[in-house]
Parts: sequence; C-alpha cells; structure tokens
Amino acid sequence: MDGLKSYFNAISVLTENTWAEIMPFFKEELLSKNEYFIRENETAHEIAFLQSGVVRAFFVNDDGKEYNKQFFVAPSIIGAYSSLLTGQPNLIAQQALTDCVIYSCNYKTLTDRFDKHHDLERLARKIAEYYFLQKEKKEIEIILLNAMQRYIIFQKEFPTLEQLIAQFHIASYLGVSATQLSRIRHQLASSKQ
Repeated sequence: MDGLKSYFNAISVLTENTWAEIMPFFKEELLSKNEYFIRENETAHEIAFLQSGVVRAFFVNDDGKEYNKQFFVAPSIIGAYSSLLTGQPNLIAQQALTDCVIYSCNYKTLTDRFDKHHDLERLARKIAEYYFLQKEKKEIEIILLNAMQRYIIFQKEFPTLEQLIAQFHIASYLGVSATQLSRIRHQLASSKQ
C-alpha cells in the first residue's frame, strides 16, 4: 500500500485523517495476464491502483477488430471512468497484458467521502484532468502526426513496453497494421546506422 500512498500524494497530498479513512477500502488483488479488470457491456463499480504490471484499454468494432485505446503501466489508476460517472454499461474493456497487482476500491465509497474530505475530491479532480489531457493529446497525435512520429512518441512515453507486450498491441495503439509497424521499426533502425 506504500506505492498507492506515494502515488496519490505525488498528485495531491492527502491528510492522515483522509488516509486513515480510505485505506481500509482498498483491497489487494492479483490480475493475471489476459484477465479483465472490466469487460465491455459491464457496468463499472470499481477503480484500482495498478501497483505492478500493464493493462490495456480497448474496444472492438462491429467486425470484431480490436483497437487499443490506452496502455496503463504501473503505477497508474485503472477503471472505466465513463461508466463510473454515468452508471451506463462500459464500452471500453480493460485487460491485463502482464500479471498485475492492483488495489481495488468501490468508486462510490470514495466519492461519498468528497464532502467530508476535500483533499480527496481535489485528488480525484487532478486525476480526471490528467486523463483528459492524455486523451486530447492522443487524439491530436492520431490526426496530425504520421505513424513514424507516433511510434517515436510511443517509445519515449513507454520505454519498456515493447519488451513486455506483443507487437500487434502496439500496432493497434498506433493505428497501424503489424506489417506497417515492422516497416517503421526497420526504417528507424536503418536510419540509426
């Protein structure tokens, strides 16, 4: 739980009173490789702190093709935020790509304490703002940058991920085919020689 406390306090410091109240709500769980944190069409109730491992958020089109929307690399927060806010079924599944250790908590249990603990509400707002900025950044990159530029950014943002997950997951995240990704990697390797 020290990782959880350090992660939250780095975003926005919580008082010891707030920590004393919320810590019992977080339960340690193992999320095995390929196991889902939440599936498509389920209604979300939980958020989790990703202590170790990698989780992907993805959706499936009508033809059954998967598109990776986001990678969460520990330490991070995971959860189907839209579903948590609206109470509607989730559209974007979250699945472990490696074995993971998470600390899960009922989202409503936390939000019910916002009025009492304004520091907790501030933390939640800062996390939401961060993910909004990440979402906007990715949308701009997918429209304005070519595949090579997006791959270079991916390498900087996720320097260890290529050794941990399958290449087709990275290609899906970048919006290219596995063959295109292979060509991009080859071009980059050739240009460095």
